[in-house]
Amino acid sequence: MTGFALLQAVLAASAEAPAGGSGPGPGAVIGWGAGVLGVLGAALGLLLYVASRAFAIKTDPKVDEILAALPGANCGGCGLAGCAAYAETLVKSGGAVNLCGPGGTAAAAKIAAILGVAFDSADRRVSVLACRGTAQFAPAKYEYSGVRDCRAAALVHDGPKACRWGCLGLGTCAAACPFGAISMGADGLAHVAEELCMACSKCVTVCPRSLFRLASEKQTVRVACASHDPGKETNRVCKVGCIACRRCEKSCKFEAIKVVENLAAIDYGKCKNCGACVKVCPRGIIVNWRAARKARKARAADSSPAQEPAEAAS
Repeated sequence: MTGFALLQAVLAASAEAPAGGSGPGPGAVIGWGAGVLGVLGAALGLLLYVASRAFAIKTDPKVDEILAALPGANCGGCGLAGCAAYAETLVKSGGAVNLCGPGGTAAAAKIAAILGVAFDSADRRVSVLACRGTAQFAPAKYEYSGVRDCRAAALVHDGPKACRWGCLGLGTCAAACPFGAISMGADGLAHVAEELCMACSKCVTVCPRSLFRLASEKQTVRVACASHDPGKETNRVCKVGCIACRRCEKSCKFEAIKVVENLAAIDYGKCKNCGACVKVCPRGIIVNWRAARKARKARAADSSPAQEPAEAAS
């Protein structure tokens, strides 16, 4: 019997009690009903308390400490659903402590201290575009006149660019970047200003060609191509795409670079940033970003707009 039904029964009994009879009066009946409801409420409250203690999900206090260290933006830049998911993953499974772009090195240092792990505060991450296929080197196969969005263009015959792996150049990444770190160049490519990048992964998420990745600033030697087509096909659609010639492999004495599925890939656990592969690449798609950073500093000194130089475009 619910509390409402019990109250109705009490009121009905009160109405039926004979006036001046030997039965309990209305006040006694109402008092008895109120007492029953009070006992019932206390019993249910105790039951809920016991259940909450018995079935409570115990959380590691480190999760709360990490949440306090994070900015709480819940941007998803770490690749997880939000700050809480990132904190729980770090505590339960471990992982990189510097995946929070908005929090930067300050948050990463606090998280490392909470978890008792080492962290190099100088190891900052930035977004990198794996394409050098400018309009000059990678022509279009048709003229696109639809919505100015790379995702929309990619749905029309796999995009207007002849290379099915290359940057479509419509600026979806630049529009998605909340920090203004990406701009579209006159060459038709996206350019990342590393000093503005917060590694939020927005560009990684919106690019329909999956051309962006987050890389350590210390990884100065990078492969600026994403094509897995055979060399002959790549050469037909792009004059600067990787043709899997393997010269980079032969030049590296640290065995840090291999051609995998027709594309050069760098093992940064072995790479010393020596630049040997940069020098021998006949297509110029293995680049050293140290030169780009120097050029960027020079431009900043001249107060000119930030943009990667064409010879080391990302």
